[in-house]
Amino acid sequence: MATASAASIPSTMRAWQFSSTHGGLEKNLTLNTAAPLPPHDAHSLGKDKLLVQVLAMSLNPVDYKIAELPLVGRFAIKTPASPGLDFAGRVVAVGEGLQGDSSSPKTGISELVFGRLDGPTQFGTLAEYTLARRAGVALLPKGVSPKDAACVGTAGLTAYQCIVPHLPRVKRQDDGSDTARVFINGGSGGTGTFGIQIAKAMGCYVATSCSAGNAELCRNLGADEVVNYAATDVIEALTQSAAKNGKFDLVVDNVGGDGRLFWQCHRFTNPKATYVQVGAPIGLHTVWEMATKYLWPGLLGGGKRKFKFLGVGNDSRQFEEIGKWMADGKVRPVVAEALPMQDAPKAFEKIKTERTKGKIVVVLSEE
Repeated sequence: MATASAASIPSTMRAWQFSSTHGGLEKNLTLNTAAPLPPHDAHSLGKDKLLVQVLAMSLNPVDYKIAELPLVGRFAIKTPASPGLDFAGRVVAVGEGLQGDSSSPKTGISELVFGRLDGPTQFGTLAEYTLARRAGVALLPKGVSPKDAACVGTAGLTAYQCIVPHLPRVKRQDDGSDTARVFINGGSGGTGTFGIQIAKAMGCYVATSCSAGNAELCRNLGADEVVNYAATDVIEALTQSAAKNGKFDLVVDNVGGDGRLFWQCHRFTNPKATYVQVGAPIGLHTVWEMATKYLWPGLLGGGKRKFKFLGVGNDSRQFEEIGKWMADGKVRPVVAEALPMQDAPKAFEKIKTERTKGKIVVVLSEE
């Protein structure tokens, strides 16, 4: 194991922690100014972990939704715990297996990195130090700030995995662009704003849905077509677009509230198109709906397109590609608000409104 000097790694840290979520996670957060650091001896780090000093983190709905589940949250997360998955920070200790090789850049002490934890843990990213696996970490590209990189984590990687692996192989055009057409349901949230830009970076035609107030944001991010879901029937609008400009090759559903979009998507998609769903309310109705989407044959009135519910998994190579797009100016995070560490409970209050444009960031330390 390689570590920073003993003087540079304190014995305690500041961390927002909760032991209960009764009444809402944000009402149970307490700032512990002398919390223990995650275990970071040679045994704890092993061959694939590193200790990161968190400079900035961003919130996702999963940060409170899992913790607030009556039984799952109680037994899945050891308390007192710090919420948070996404981060950008500085490496202060690495496991022996993290010296890099010909296909993987070395992750060394003092390197600036960004990424995502595997899942909710006792030592989340709303604390000054966290423990991450190499698969969830990438080096911070030059010219990209930790505050911006902290936004990538869950939302950026989810958007990437919804789009890039599911694009069909299409003929390249004379100008170097592809002809793939993508519809993103819910373009103004954290995953949607990344999705629009990633699809455009891949050369796609992008249509998205959002409210009238977010239409300009989505267009500025590169959306070629914006549907106001409050004033227009989305399915009818997409059907008309497909008749005029060609059917869609991929649907990414970041909302998941209206099952009708999947059942009717054959009207505006190609036969080999994939419908990828990300967002969904938590509950038994959602479980039933997912089962029918997967199992109900199209010949018997079910869905007529391939369905996939995405569970994001960490991939350092994909993080690196997103980081390169950011450095090249092709992808940028949409930061709804950046709050100091002491205002973390307010950050959860804001994300729970489900009306934020882009990401909410909490800055723990300046670079």
